[in-house]
Amino acid sequence: MPISCRAGMGLAVLGAALVACSTGDPAASAAPSAPAPAVSRTEPAPETGAALPRVRFTEIAQLDMPVAMALRTGDPTLYVAEQTGRLRAIADGEVAGDPVVDLSGEVSRGNEQGLLGVAFHPEGDFLYLNWTDRDGHTHVTEWAFSDGRATARRDVLVQRQPYPNHNGGQLAFGPDGHLYVALGDGGSGGDPQGNGQNLGTWLGKILRIDPRGTPYKVPAGNPFAGRKGARPEIWAYGLRNPWRFSFDRETGDMWIGDVGQNSWEEIDFQPRGKGGLNYGWNLREGGHPFQGAAPPGGAVDPVAEYALGRDGTCSVIAGHVYRGARIPGLRGRFLYGDFCAGWVKAAPADRPREAREVGRVEQLSSFGEDHDGELYALSLAGPVYRLEAEAP
Repeated sequence: MPISCRAGMGLAVLGAALVACSTGDPAASAAPSAPAPAVSRTEPAPETGAALPRVRFTEIAQLDMPVAMALRTGDPTLYVAEQTGRLRAIADGEVAGDPVVDLSGEVSRGNEQGLLGVAFHPEGDFLYLNWTDRDGHTHVTEWAFSDGRATARRDVLVQRQPYPNHNGGQLAFGPDGHLYVALGDGGSGGDPQGNGQNLGTWLGKILRIDPRGTPYKVPAGNPFAGRKGARPEIWAYGLRNPWRFSFDRETGDMWIGDVGQNSWEEIDFQPRGKGGLNYGWNLREGGHPFQGAAPPGGAVDPVAEYALGRDGTCSVIAGHVYRGARIPGLRGRFLYGDFCAGWVKAAPADRPREAREVGRVEQLSSFGEDHDGELYALSLAGPVYRLEAEAP
């Protein structure tokens, strides 16, 4: 899970309030850094100040700690990962009795560990899960998939974890057909190993790979391929715990929610195909110096941030840019939320700081998107919700 007591403890119990463990706030003034990248627009921007629709969250299923959702090409089934280790299928409003994959006897049960991410290959014939084993180490594992069955399992990559928190967990195939993998900075508090800025480790990064290799291939155009001392799989760096990211289905741009340390939760943006960006951790948190450090030259500013602990906030949960048809007033807006505060906000994709609340979900853990661009919200307490327009 994204939730972490800021000195390295995890989510104490389901539904427990989070308290920052570290003391002292980062300096208030930021040193010069790169501006946030321009956000793409493929349609008229939502009108500034326009009334936003309230949405209702219609429960469609009850699961055991759902944390991630994925779709398979040509298949209307919703595939939802339970943190406790099972991948469940929801079809026609019913949860299948048998899990698609059951790792419940293999996953670690720490507060930020377990089964954390799921994705299907664009051709639909391979399934990928991101999970932590009993020793706490991260695996991205592939299964051949057909007729609703997962077979022929193999590990694509394994990352040893120095601490039990900040595991990231998101998996998603981008518009280029490659698999993107989110890994946190390795844990504890404050990134004691300096992994966020170290190109010699996968920790604190988003990776881009072609998983159909032995065990995978590094795609042409990866920004650090061929650089001495750098891992060629790295696509983006300077991240603390990128629990969730998504691709805009119309523009291909990436939106990243990076969970903060003491003071700031941030939303980062990456234009389609723009690899190699440095988001600044651990020399800064959000757009602010961390513990007095000078931000790295060229670090990209977040496109939005909010104060940690204000009105009960604790961990940002990135969602999607809404591209569905059922809620016209949300079209072209990026939705995200906070695990502890429970609010869900929407902001014009070209003005991400203009976020306004549209609803609430207790213990919001993740969002999902179906083939029509309609959105779903997952609660660690168990419900899987579909977002719908609230009746006038």
